[in-house]
Amino acid sequence: MQTNYYFLRQLSNKLSTELTGLVLAECFTQEKDEILLGFCSEGKQWRDQKDFYIKAVLHPDFACLAFPKDFKRAGRNSANLFKEIINLKVLSVRQFENERAFALYFENNFVLLFKMYGNRSNIILFQENEVIDLFQNKLVIDNNVAIDKLDRPIDQSFEAFQEKGWKTLFPTFGKEITKFLSKNGQEAITWEQIQAITTQLENPTYYLKTIDYQPVLSLIAEDGEIVNTFTDPLEASNAFYYAHNKINVIDKEKGVIIKILQKRKTRTQAYIDKCYQQLNSLDTGVKHDEIANIIMANLHAIPERTEVIELYDFYRDQPIKVRLKPDLSPQKSAENYYRKSKNEKIEIEKLMENLEAKEMDMSEIEQQIKDIEGFETLKEFRKYLKAHQLEPSQKVVDTVQTLFKYYQFEGYEILVGRNAKNNDLLTQRFARKEDLWLHARDVAGSHVVVRKQAGRNFPVNVIEKAAGLAAFYSKRKTDTLCPVIVTPKKYVRKTRDLGEGQVIIDKEEVIMIEPSL
Repeated sequence: MQTNYYFLRQLSNKLSTELTGLVLAECFTQEKDEILLGFCSEGKQWRDQKDFYIKAVLHPDFACLAFPKDFKRAGRNSANLFKEIINLKVLSVRQFENERAFALYFENNFVLLFKMYGNRSNIILFQENEVIDLFQNKLVIDNNVAIDKLDRPIDQSFEAFQEKGWKTLFPTFGKEITKFLSKNGQEAITWEQIQAITTQLENPTYYLKTIDYQPVLSLIAEDGEIVNTFTDPLEASNAFYYAHNKINVIDKEKGVIIKILQKRKTRTQAYIDKCYQQLNSLDTGVKHDEIANIIMANLHAIPERTEVIELYDFYRDQPIKVRLKPDLSPQKSAENYYRKSKNEKIEIEKLMENLEAKEMDMSEIEQQIKDIEGFETLKEFRKYLKAHQLEPSQKVVDTVQTLFKYYQFEGYEILVGRNAKNNDLLTQRFARKEDLWLHARDVAGSHVVVRKQAGRNFPVNVIEKAAGLAAFYSKRKTDTLCPVIVTPKKYVRKTRDLGEGQVIIDKEEVIMIEPSL
C-alpha cells in the first residue's frame, strides 16, 4: 500500500510543503537499488546536516520511500547521481492524475519523476520533457516515458459508474481496497459505498499492520493485526520502512513462502470453481448424443440444406431448435453430433481428473501453510522447504527478471511478457534467435521465451512447462486444454504495420496443453 495512488497523493502534498523553496544539496547511492537525496535552504549546502532527506529503496521485491532525520554518508563505495540538478531549487511537487507517480519540478526545466510501480519502480530525470537519466538503468523501457502523458483522466461520475461499474472507474484503488470492496460481490457495491471509501481515502488514517508475518502499510483497518496508526504520511512511511527492516529472518522467510502459497491457493480455488461450472453446464445442458438421437428420430421431417430447424425433443417433451450443416445430409449431421458426444465424455473425464488433482493440491497447500506457521526454528523451517521443494530461489530476480515474469525449470530460464508492449520488448530485444518462443494460438496472451543452453536440445518437460505458462497467461487460461504455438525465435518476426505484441510466425508447431503455472 506504500505505492498506492491515494497514499502517494497525500505524501506528495506533504512533500510539497516540505520541499518547495529548498535546493537539492546532494544525491548519491551507496547501496544497490537505494538512493538518497538531501535538501536544504539555499546557501546552506556546505553543512553536513541537511534540512530534509528522501531515501528511495527500489529493490525488485520491495519499493518504499523513507524520510530519515539524519544520514551519515559512507566515506567510500558511494556515487553521486543526477549531478545536473545539484544546487537547483525545488519549484513545486506534483502528483499525476490517477497515476502512481509524482515529480519534483526544479529550476532550468528539470523534473525528477518518482515512478512507484512496485517491482518496476524508478526515478527518472527529465529536462524539457526529454529523459536524460535513469536511476535504475536496467529498466530501459523507462527511456520512453513521456511525462506530459502521465495524467490519466477518468470519468468517475455517477453516470459512468452505472454504465461501466466501479472497477473500471477506480483502477487506483489497488489490490487491497478492491479486495475489501469485492467481499460482497461486485454487483453489491453501491454508489454511496464508493463515495464513502473515496472520502476515507482522501482523508485517511494510516495503519501499520502485520499480515502473514509481514508489515503492511494500509489505508483501511480491515484484515491483519494493527500495530500502530498515523495521521502523517511521512511518519507512516518511515514506520513501515523501519518495521520492514526489523523483521527477523524466520518471519521474513515465512512471509515470502506463505505469500507464494496463498497465491497458489487462490489460483487453485479459481480453477476448481471453473471446473465445477463447466461440469454443471455439461450436466444440465442438452447433450450432443441426445441431439443426434432427436435428429435420427425426425429424419422424415428435415428438408435438405436446412441450417436450423425446430424438432420435437422427446427427452424433455418440448420443442428444441437444432443447428445443422446445410451441405451435409441429416444423417451426417447426426454423426457429427455423435462424434462430439464422444469428445464431450472425454472432456468430462478430463475435468474430473483435473478436479480431483486440484482438490488434492488444495489440501496439500493448506497443510503446508499450517505446517509453516508452526515452525519456530530456522533450521526446521528450511529443512521443510527443501523436502517439499518450496525454496523461494526457484523464482529469481535480476536485470531481465525484473522486466519480465521469470521462472526456472530443470535448469532452464523461462521469461514471460507482462503486456503487449512488454511482449515486444521480450521478443524483439531480449530473445535470441536460438531461444524457443511460445504463444497461445489465436488468442491474446503473453509471449514466452525459453533460453537456449549450448549443446542441449530443449527437453519435453521444459517445453510443456513453458507451454503451460503460455496457456495460463492467455485468454484461454480457464480452458481445459489450450493450443500453444512452439517455434524457435528465429522464425518470429515483426513488420512496421503490426500493432504492439503482434508478430508474424513463419514456421510453427502446435501442442495441446493444460494451462498451469
